[in-house]
Amino acid sequence: MELKVIKIDGTETGKTVILNDDIFGIEPNNHTIWLDVKQYLANQRQGTHATKEKSIISGSTRKLKRQKGTGGARAGSIKSPLFRGGARIFGPQPRDYGFKLNKKVKRLARMSALSIKAKEENIIVIEPFQLEEPKTRDFIAILKNTNLFDRKTLFVVDELNKNVYLSSRNLERVKITTISNLNTYQILNAESLVFFETITSGFDEFFKINE
Repeated sequence: MELKVIKIDGTETGKTVILNDDIFGIEPNNHTIWLDVKQYLANQRQGTHATKEKSIISGSTRKLKRQKGTGGARAGSIKSPLFRGGARIFGPQPRDYGFKLNKKVKRLARMSALSIKAKEENIIVIEPFQLEEPKTRDFIAILKNTNLFDRKTLFVVDELNKNVYLSSRNLERVKITTISNLNTYQILNAESLVFFETITSGFDEFFKINE
């Protein structure tokens, strides 16, 4: 697939970029995508939830009543989950929800997600730009010029620029990430994927350039 490089005003630069079919033209593997997204979401969980079990809760360990002869069920402790104010049975405890995923699986998942975006024609290559000062208004103007204002957009850059990041931080539908931090969840969560042209010179495995 060949894409035209555009400027921040929406016009064409005259240069084109050819997407590498080994990355953007494979048959998507939905299972690896599911695994990678599942791992990403699991890693976002803090896992700090906790409930008080019988060994943790405060309370007397005195036997409440005699074992037999009362006509009711035996009761050994006020901390029993059966009583009001007692412990909780099988409640959640702090844990790590993360799990291991092979690098080859994660790579295949990312390539599958990129291939889906390429097939949907939702990938844009833009000429790198700088902002003299952080202004959300200026960034919104760029989005409108490139017809991205009403779309959930992910900008992929070679290195994070402070002014560009600060200008987009307050926009709910816009995210900026570096190529090294790009993951499957971000790719699929965005409606449009915008690559800076400078990425093409440093990441040949993703792009091939035609001047």
